[in-house]
Amino acid sequence: QVQLVESGGGLVQAGDSLRLSCAAAGRTFSGYTMGWFRQAPGKEREFVGGINWSSGRTGYGDSVKGRFTISRDNARNTVYLQMTSLKPEDTAVYYCAARNSAVMLINANAYPYWGQGSQVTVSS
Repeated sequence: QVQLVESGGGLVQAGDSLRLSCAAAGRTFSGYTMGWFRQAPGKEREFVGGINWSSGRTGYGDSVKGRFTISRDNARNTVYLQMTSLKPEDTAVYYCAARNSAVMLINANAYPYWGQGSQVTVSS
């Protein structure tokens, strides 16, 4: 069974940086796409970005492009979301997700495996 455990959330000020981690376990993730999503109160879950585990190729949502970077450490089976120049509107619960396909999709329904979520709060 796939297990995803996020860590690294917290309260920061606007302009700060923060890194989230997603430790993956349960199988070999070669061929998987790992996605990061976020959900603010009263809003739909939004695609932040994703990474192809095998190739390392990444993609990002428009609202975070140029500020957020996704990477992975194969030895640690961990995916990272490095967030810089944080804004109050980045405040949300951030989720790591996985799907058994190299095709990166932005629809949350395409990802069957999810972490528990990590709260990120950016104060102005």
